Amino acid sequence: MRKLCSGLIAALFLSGGIATGAWAQKPPLLPEKDVAALANELSGETAKRNLEGIARFHRQRGSQGFHAAAELVAERLRAYGLNDVAILQLPADGKIFYGTQRSRPAWDAEFAELWERNIRPERCDEAKIQMEVDQKLLANSEGDVDGKARDRSKQAFENCRQMVELGVRLASYEAEPTVLAEESERADVTGELLDVGEGTKESDYAGKDVKGRIVLVSAQPGAVQDLAVGKYGAVGIVSYAQNQKTAWWGEDENLIRWGHLETFSPNKTFAFMVSLKTARGFKERLARGARIALHAVVKAGQHPGNYEVVTATIPGADPKLKEEEIAFSCHLDHQRPGANDNASGCVTILEVARTLQKLIGEGKLAHPARTIRFIFPPEIEGTLTLLNAKPEFAKRIKVAIHMDMVGGGPETKAVFHVTRGPMSLPSFVHDVAWAFAEWVNEESYQFAATGKADYTMVAPEGGKEPLRAEYSAYTMGSDHDVYQDSSFGIPAIYLNDWPDRYIHTNFDSAANIDPTKLKRAAFIGAASGYFLLGMDEDSAKSVLMAIDLDRLLRANSTGLKAAQLPESEASNLIRQYLNSEIDRFHSVKQLVPKSITLSELSFERFFPIQTLAQRAAPPTPAKGNGLLKFKRRPEPKGPLAVFGYDYFADHAKAAGVATPQLLSYDGLWGSGEEYAYEVLNFADGKRNAQEIRDAVSSEYGPVPLELVVEYLNALEKTGLVEEVK
Repeated sequence: MRKLCSGLIAALFLSGGIATGAWAQKPPLLPEKDVAALANELSGETAKRNLEGIARFHRQRGSQGFHAAAELVAERLRAYGLNDVAILQLPADGKIFYGTQRSRPAWDAEFAELWERNIRPERCDEAKIQMEVDQKLLANSEGDVDGKARDRSKQAFENCRQMVELGVRLASYEAEPTVLAEESERADVTGELLDVGEGTKESDYAGKDVKGRIVLVSAQPGAVQDLAVGKYGAVGIVSYAQNQKTAWWGEDENLIRWGHLETFSPNKTFAFMVSLKTARGFKERLARGARIALHAVVKAGQHPGNYEVVTATIPGADPKLKEEEIAFSCHLDHQRPGANDNASGCVTILEVARTLQKLIGEGKLAHPARTIRFIFPPEIEGTLTLLNAKPEFAKRIKVAIHMDMVGGGPETKAVFHVTRGPMSLPSFVHDVAWAFAEWVNEESYQFAATGKADYTMVAPEGGKEPLRAEYSAYTMGSDHDVYQDSSFGIPAIYLNDWPDRYIHTNFDSAANIDPTKLKRAAFIGAASGYFLLGMDEDSAKSVLMAIDLDRLLRANSTGLKAAQLPESEASNLIRQYLNSEIDRFHSVKQLVPKSITLSELSFERFFPIQTLAQRAAPPTPAKGNGLLKFKRRPEPKGPLAVFGYDYFADHAKAAGVATPQLLSYDGLWGSGEEYAYEVLNFADGKRNAQEIRDAVSSEYGPVPLELVVEYLNALEKTGLVEEVK
């Protein structure tokens, strides 16, 4: 059996080979004059100037800071000559639902400071004694003829006395907005600090007098507020939660990380975020028996408001095809400065808008048949709200090009990714994006290595390092999840940096953004979008080479994964790979319905599917619960776990449904959230539970059938799917 599996893997590699340098130095897909026009016009410096403007604002959804950033973007779009520039207002009050998103009320903060009061009086006693000793010694010293030393000693005592009375300011919202956790409410309280460890378990509070105290926790404030505040009576929270752990985590103890409370918790409170260095100082003092009194003043809170979404277009030229749109998206919200996350994505698509409008207007690029749309929403919840509130958007958008963190310079340690879509939605569009990214890789490496290249893609104020973009498997975590959810089925090209050592911290600043990186990301997005805008039967043929070359990369990856699996699972993985490659070829018809057929492509010549299919073991026959079929209901639309609200968890609780085991399952290549996302996407009424299990197992690693069935049954009880008899 193992020998057969090895043969399958070998055949898979044979069919794939290794694709590198596929496009040599010739630009892919577009005529070279179009590539040259884009490369010459796109400006990393212009993008970074816009970024410096956006990064000035604290951009929480519905806030005054978000509105100011939205106005800045809209002003730039108008100045660039785009059409239909608007800031859409979509009401958000905590009650209105947009698909699976319960609208979150707007949140604003005006002022917040955290002070330490009543520092140890004995410190001033020691200073006073030392002052008196110094004065006696210095009185007889010729070295203090003018009395300056005595004055300095006296001033030291006076400073200490004032600190006892006034305290030490530990955090200021005005200086660094990151110190105040999102959703914090108004407060003016003094309380002693109490260390409760992580703060998420009952045992963390055992034997501790919490009432009236401010708790020090290592978890996110939202994870502890119901216990600490709701059950045990704490008056506030200080957190040093360490999110987004990477290889560089812990190297800089001065970073203050983004924090948030739960939007819909009944236990309203405030929370301050402090650095790991500050937290360790607190913990050491408390362990020695010191009493630390903190005074918090917060003027902040939720209020009814609006989701604001900036949008603009470059109308298409074809009377029929102009109703179809290629959308560029990002997310405008984030705490200040939020430079890479995600002012970088916003200014990059803004630069794409400027460049395409200018080149089309000057006749240097042909006016595309389809319409180009640019969207600047709050992350995930804004996109989900828009597609539900304005269904015409979801109908018109054929492809989304989403940019979330695309400007990280060397200091951020960022790696740039062109991320493929989920297996539930195979699409050729990712191959289009990778064709341009791989070409930029080659050109930028050639320039870095030799100092010469036809297209250096270097910004005058930027770096000269090669791009080294990665063609990566699907990962979740941004607006591309919404577009590619089965409710909408819109393929999304996802351009993103990961890792980033400063993500969600006060150090995510404009100083760490590289104009060269912005220019290259803009080129990949602009070239991909412009090609898709004008795609017709002739250009569809050129896509086939891109698909076939990238198939080789996917084949190599599949072979490596198959080698980790037992015989039956390896065969399943290879079968699923073959099916997805066939679907990827068919996906060309989403933009070109009259595209050439597989038989016209001589598909078998490109892809020896018959040989591989015959050597793969047959699928496991479905029986019992594996025969069950479920179909997603048309409403509500959207992923189930979004920002600040978990649709499934809320409705499962109301229906008395226990938390399915799948949500906490860890596979070889994915986690529970990813399995759950794809199980729902695959619930189309055609696949049975066994087939859904096989699909998600090939994507994220083998998972027991019973966990998939349990989750599907839970989805049915919460009204999200219905069983197909």
